Amino acid sequence: MAFLLNAGSSAQQSEFYHQLGTMCEAGLSLPQSLETLDRSKGFRAYQQRLKGWREAIGRGETFAEAVSHSRGEVPDFDLALLHAGENSGRLDVCFRLLSKYYSGRADNIREFRGTLAYPAFIFHFAVFIIPFPALFQSGNLAAYLSATLGVLIPIYIALFALSWASSGTRGSSWRRMIEAMIRFVPFLGAALKSLALSRFCLALESLLNAGVSVSDAWITAADASGSPSLIAEVSSFPDAMDCGQTPSEWLDSAFFFPDLFRMSYTSGEASGRLDENLTRLRKVYEEEGNRKLRTFSQWLPRLIYFGILLVLAYYIISFWTGYFNGVLDSVDI
Repeated sequence: MAFLLNAGSSAQQSEFYHQLGTMCEAGLSLPQSLETLDRSKGFRAYQQRLKGWREAIGRGETFAEAVSHSRGEVPDFDLALLHAGENSGRLDVCFRLLSKYYSGRADNIREFRGTLAYPAFIFHFAVFIIPFPALFQSGNLAAYLSATLGVLIPIYIALFALSWASSGTRGSSWRRMIEAMIRFVPFLGAALKSLALSRFCLALESLLNAGVSVSDAWITAADASGSPSLIAEVSSFPDAMDCGQTPSEWLDSAFFFPDLFRMSYTSGEASGRLDENLTRLRKVYEEEGNRKLRTFSQWLPRLIYFGILLVLAYYIISFWTGYFNGVLDSVDI
């Protein structure tokens, strides 16, 4: 869930990969680049990780092997691209792609949170102001706190529980259930699916260009997508390849992949231009996902704001209706 993510963390990851790519393009070796970042005050949160990577490389491990020791801290998407980039000798390109990806992700989170800021303020204001007349009349502070914090605390708990259940460290069954629920949310479900397909295309293209076998590339790219549904779908891919099917034939019976992906992959496989088609698909799904995510981020605050206004209007009308009824009842006509 984008609104539960940390935009600052994504921005720092973007800068981290940008600096690595810049130093590699400038001719510095990878160990020298890691040592330079380790001394940088701007990446103190990465120092322990960088130290472990440098020590692993010093023992003769490859960069991808060194990074894999931080699997709990480094997303599968990053691991897949770094592995492919090193095998293909295009680590600098890989760093640029990761920097661009995390920069766009940080922008999406900031935009989403920015649009939610005012409705969130109005919601909290309404929660505290609606029961205030009762507090003013009765002076019962306990009842007031129950009517306010009793509403907010369960909402906070639900949001943190949703964030916990959908994080990458949780079991796939939890994340698949959360993904299935989000799928029915207008715009958001389609946006997250498109972005998962974009990550899948990017990882698959990089892995195939790095010489990874087709079966391994598909499985690794699916893990990199972060989508439990896509991972479950692709789990049958290696068995299909062992039975003599081609990827295009397997796609005919796959439910997760849209028709556009099927047609582009099939034509790319037949024409020998699969890498170009995957690059185009990655851009198409990235633009589509970001567009739908922006639409969702624009309409959700409006719906929240409209709902808050309806609740406030109900309480205001109820208050004045009760007040005038009391006045009329006290008047002997």
